[in-house]
Amino acid sequence: MAEQTASASADIPAPGPARSAPEPGSAPAPAPAPEPKSDSAVVRDALGVGIAVGLSGFAFGVTSAGAGLTVLQTCALSLLVFTGASQFALVGALAAGGNPLTAAAGAFFLGVRNAFYGLRLSQLLRLPGPVRPLAAQWVIDETTAVALAQPTRRSARIGFTVTGVTLYVLWNLTTLGGALGAEALGDTDAWGLDAAGPAVFLALLAPMLRTATERAVAGIAVVLGLGFLPVLPAGVPVLVAALAAPAVLWLEGRRLGARRKGTDR
Repeated sequence: MAEQTASASADIPAPGPARSAPEPGSAPAPAPAPEPKSDSAVVRDALGVGIAVGLSGFAFGVTSAGAGLTVLQTCALSLLVFTGASQFALVGALAAGGNPLTAAAGAFFLGVRNAFYGLRLSQLLRLPGPVRPLAAQWVIDETTAVALAQPTRRSARIGFTVTGVTLYVLWNLTTLGGALGAEALGDTDAWGLDAAGPAVFLALLAPMLRTATERAVAGIAVVLGLGFLPVLPAGVPVLVAALAAPAVLWLEGRRLGARRKGTDR
């Protein structure tokens, strides 16, 4: 009997330090702080994005010149508008014979997304007031993606600035080079350079589609754009594709509302 008692007591683990249970209503333990990232690593990543995307400005310069715009008009678009997808949408609609107002409207609504980027970046970067108007010119897909990928505000500012400067300078230089060299290339459509801008945009957008709602919006937008492309004037399918977002959000709201009603019962 004594041996059984001793054996049983040996199987019982030694008592460790007492852990106090969290009190009801107490706040959860704070999440661990993000690991810092060296400035050189941020600069390297930002330069990689800026250089890779900036080189596609050559494709825009060639496409714009092939659409009938002058070198001055092409360079003005890159200097003032500076949002690649909208620029390609504009010159693509003009090259297809679309109405200039319709083409401009399609490019405008495609560029509206940058306003939503700005709302998020203003909270993340918290730049001084005098700098914000200048920084607003660089609020595009690439700078937003690099800034949001950083763990701290300091690295986000560095990533945003380096990406913006690199991309702005290189995009405008290659735009000029593409516009000047368009005549030497001959038929620009045969090179397929008009697809470079949308391809870059999709490559940046695809990794950001993480939820089912986001993927549904992207998928329906593609179906609408391609479906109406043969029957609507150039530039209008882009406007129709934009209806995918409110349609999916409306259906998602109805689904959540129905689920809440079922739970209440």
